[in-house]
Amino acid sequence: MADRNGPQAGGFLLALCILVGAVIGTVRGQPSVGVIAGIGVGIAVAVALWLKDRAQGPR
Repeated sequence: MADRNGPQAGGFLLALCILVGAVIGTVRGQPSVGVIAGIGVGIAVAVALWLKDRAQGPR
């Protein structure tokens, strides 16, 4: 078996950002805005992780 790691997964970070955004939005009285903000932040983090993983080259 090779000593290589598989590609990183950003799905967990996306889901976490959505949930945190919903909670923060609920506290501020705007849960829909919180979810949408969480989606935006989560996508940005997931894409950044994907780009970092891709830049490391083949495994």
